[in-house]
Amino acid sequence: MITIEQRSKVDKIWLDFHSNGIAIPSDVMEQFNYLVFLRQLDDMETKREKRARFARETYVPKLFVTEAEQDYRWHNLIAMSDTEERFKLVRDKVMAWLIALNDDDDSAYARYMKDAVFKIPTALALEKIMQGINELELNDEDSKGDLYEYMLSKMGTSKVNGQFRTPRQIIKMMVAMAAPQTTDVIVDGAMGSAGFLVAAADYMHDQYKDAFTDEKFLHHFRHEMFHGFDNDTTMLRIGAMNMMLHGLGSADITYKNSLAVSKDGDKEDTDEDKEKYTLVLANPPFKGTLDNAQVNPELLKITKSKHTELLFLAWFLRSLAIGGRAVVIVPAGVTFSTNKDFLQIRKTIIDENRLDAVISLPSGIFQPYSGVATAILVFTKTGHGGTDKVWFYNMEADGYSLDVKRTEVEKNDIPDVLARWKNLEQEGNRTRKDKSFFVPVEEIREKDYDLTINKYKELDYKPVEYAPTQEILSNIKTHYAKLGNLIDNIQEQL
Repeated sequence: MITIEQRSKVDKIWLDFHSNGIAIPSDVMEQFNYLVFLRQLDDMETKREKRARFARETYVPKLFVTEAEQDYRWHNLIAMSDTEERFKLVRDKVMAWLIALNDDDDSAYARYMKDAVFKIPTALALEKIMQGINELELNDEDSKGDLYEYMLSKMGTSKVNGQFRTPRQIIKMMVAMAAPQTTDVIVDGAMGSAGFLVAAADYMHDQYKDAFTDEKFLHHFRHEMFHGFDNDTTMLRIGAMNMMLHGLGSADITYKNSLAVSKDGDKEDTDEDKEKYTLVLANPPFKGTLDNAQVNPELLKITKSKHTELLFLAWFLRSLAIGGRAVVIVPAGVTFSTNKDFLQIRKTIIDENRLDAVISLPSGIFQPYSGVATAILVFTKTGHGGTDKVWFYNMEADGYSLDVKRTEVEKNDIPDVLARWKNLEQEGNRTRKDKSFFVPVEEIREKDYDLTINKYKELDYKPVEYAPTQEILSNIKTHYAKLGNLIDNIQEQL
């Protein structure tokens, strides 16, 4: 989570952009991210150099290959005393090098960086902005996402679109629940900064180390496994840069509104994503509606709703292959609304596919950007039903306070969620008073397909014993007598 100190530093960088004529928010975001990306590339190269020295091996540069390119490294640029020379170097050479970093012209990185333009106008402006970025903490892999989300909140865009960056710990929990396999084809239809895709790639590295020695798997991992879509070009650039940093510059990162008639705006290719993927990981926008004329007609066969949260669920169902899994975040209203469209999508998931789990999330998860209540749905596409019982978990903490500060705290349900999820055979004996339990599908149907845990949870009422009425009255009289004596003493002193 971004700290108050970090926010202050970002605020200063924002003002430096604005005071130097870069006032359009999207321009600020792009210029900021180009420089942060350059710094992260240098950090990556430095770590590789240190590992080589530790192993007493000769290091062969991976990124800054030529002698001239060594001058492009962040720490060398920061050390330059001649600010005009640095400005010319960044404007005329470093930016061109960044654009051409991936030599695969068909890669997402190449597509979305080819039109990148350096817009910082003066040497002094670049000096201030680079010094500001140099002071930022960028140690963990998702810190750039935290910085972006804070800048997004300053623009007021996140609340308008209903888009909130998913906290890193929640992403990792969802990926662990999904347990990606080496043969999976993974998609996020509203990818943002590609946090889910990066986390899935990290999971593969952790769980399948030996697989990375297999050339066939490596090709699948680099070119076929990961797919991300967004209709915000700024996000696409950020996502492409994020994937590039994780060795996935050739992943399928595409400009597309997943819900629209097609990625080109016409009515062709409406089936291009049908049953194409084996795993969906996503936190799609919560707000918004689309007119039916804008929506892929294939989705309207699943839901007639104009609400984007329901349309995305329809897209997940249509895009998954038979046997494919989805682990996705939805606003709480999806789990209980009696509106016919909301009810119908729950019926479709439960009666025509297999709903595996519902994890209710604490309402402060997306603070300080929103207090919206949400839940995680885990389901498998079968096309013929199969829901026998559904596992519910009432998650109350994620390791951070649930107020706007989101400071680190000891209470954290995530390890418990994962431990119970991995041992579902032991969950059958739990009572409805526990944090998790199974509910038979027949009971869910009887309660109008309501998926809120409180609908099924048994509350443990503990009787409270009070003193006899006469004793309470006696205590009140005693307190009044003391108060009267106190008032009398004050009046005497006056």
